[in-house]
Amino acid sequence: MGDMGDGGEPSSWAVRIEETATPEQPQQQVENDGANTRASLGASTIRSMSGLHGASAEHVEEHLHFHLPQGITETDEELAHHWFVGSIDQGTTSSRFLIFNGEGDPVASHQIEFENLYPKSGWHEHEPLELLASVEQCIEGAMAKFAELGYSKDNIRSIGITNQRETTVVWDSKTGDPLYNAIVWPDTRTKTLVRELKTRDKAETLKELCGLPLSTYPSSVKLVWLLENVDVVKQAYEEGRLAFGTVDSWLIYRLNGGAQAETPIHVTDSTNASRTMFMNLRTLQYDQELLDFFGIDQAKIQLPKIVPSSDPECFGKVASGALEGVSVAGCLGDQSSALVGQCGFNPGQAKNTYGTGCFLLYNVGTVPVISKYGLLATVAYDFGHGRKPVYALEGSIAVAGAGVKFLMNNLGFVDQSSKITELAESVEDNGGVVFVTAFSGLFAPYWIDDAKGTLFGITQHTSKGHIARATLEATCYQTKAILDAMEKDSNHKLESLAVDGGLSNSDLCMQTQADISGLPVDRPAMRETTALGAAIAAGLATGVWSELDELSKVNQNGRRVFTPNMDRKVADRLFKKWNQAVEMSRGWVKEYGDINT
Repeated sequence: MGDMGDGGEPSSWAVRIEETATPEQPQQQVENDGANTRASLGASTIRSMSGLHGASAEHVEEHLHFHLPQGITETDEELAHHWFVGSIDQGTTSSRFLIFNGEGDPVASHQIEFENLYPKSGWHEHEPLELLASVEQCIEGAMAKFAELGYSKDNIRSIGITNQRETTVVWDSKTGDPLYNAIVWPDTRTKTLVRELKTRDKAETLKELCGLPLSTYPSSVKLVWLLENVDVVKQAYEEGRLAFGTVDSWLIYRLNGGAQAETPIHVTDSTNASRTMFMNLRTLQYDQELLDFFGIDQAKIQLPKIVPSSDPECFGKVASGALEGVSVAGCLGDQSSALVGQCGFNPGQAKNTYGTGCFLLYNVGTVPVISKYGLLATVAYDFGHGRKPVYALEGSIAVAGAGVKFLMNNLGFVDQSSKITELAESVEDNGGVVFVTAFSGLFAPYWIDDAKGTLFGITQHTSKGHIARATLEATCYQTKAILDAMEKDSNHKLESLAVDGGLSNSDLCMQTQADISGLPVDRPAMRETTALGAAIAAGLATGVWSELDELSKVNQNGRRVFTPNMDRKVADRLFKKWNQAVEMSRGWVKEYGDINT
């Protein structure tokens, strides 16, 4: 858009924003077109235009009724505003479908929560068909809202998928039906199996190949448990009809028509495959040494083909429903997707996502770094087409938002998770309470599998507010521990930390994070960065964006930075108290026999 000339006419590079109905185009159609244009441009464009013209955003929006004369074509940048990309965001507690415009602004979305199953202590499951149904319902819901804006699936160039990682699904390749509930990433039923695996030859060499340590976390141990403990899974394996995948593979398979498809699509991308312990981190292919260690015979099981995270053909097309015929062109594990959504494309950039768990990814460039300080090495993203894969160091925290859910659902502290900050702010500090939220043991950088959730420092003075504050602080302390490990591994201190996820909505939590870590915490106004990352992967494959540098201004408006305010000596003293509590939480899971008998 350009400035108005002295005579009040647009300059030569300006687009006329007044609209006139023509005999062929009724006024009502003109108004609809203008409304559609406003939706596709998004608020950030309106704000930027108001700055260029010296006019208010309201004035610009009032006149945003485009009608280009016959024969005038739009620039590529303008055309991008009329193309949209969809994003399936399948998480641990809910599924969502969002539709983004060419500027990365969401214009329509729908979200559904589903049931999490806890059949035994330490067990965590999802019903695979319910996951699929929740995604399909979200697509229908968001597309209905999209249609109300005057659009259809023809305006959607492609869709991407982002998903909870490590969660393991097994199904019958002949029927396409699941053979067992999905075992969810924080599930700890495999802790005894993991201890046995750690005693095997070459157990110490696995991390060098795949970037992950042996723990209850990756998909590999979940699959081994299924093969050893579930008869129908073992039988399908012996008969060569067992299909294995993470949630992305399951959704892509079923969205393409499943077993009824002419050519069933069974794929995964390298970010998800890097969480299984089956993929070599350098070749991005299955590694025979890794498969042999876990006793997996490729002749008896159908593993998903590993493909790049961005591709116009590998992931197929939606077979039915509101998006029938639309290409699936992007796939990223949720934490890699959040890094992409934060545009963390340069080595040294990092993001922390505060979701059910908390996951900090640090871009290390095109050569993987195997951590010496308790972190994971993983694939950040792999956009293919001649581009080298990019790797990250990752620190994974099992409990973040899940701690808030625990206070709400199990203890009845609040009736909405959004009220936990208000409760925490009812007291000045934690009152000496420290809460080690080790519901699934402790992940990075500690990797303590025999810890349990433990509250320290309770007195008669302790209130709900103190415990609520200690719950928020637990995530911040663990993040600080991961940041310290990353600094040691990379020999580089971060300058700031980009954040997203549900818990990042809490100003108290983000200020606490800045105070404890000593780093500025940078929070975007649009926090759907995980979904945006998958949309970016799909958009790169289908021409919405051509190169990463075109994304430099995506999601940059309205960011807020929380700066450290706490004296460093005080912060260090509090962190030492946290580490004392971590050490004291060890050893609760010991094999004394079944105490329930």
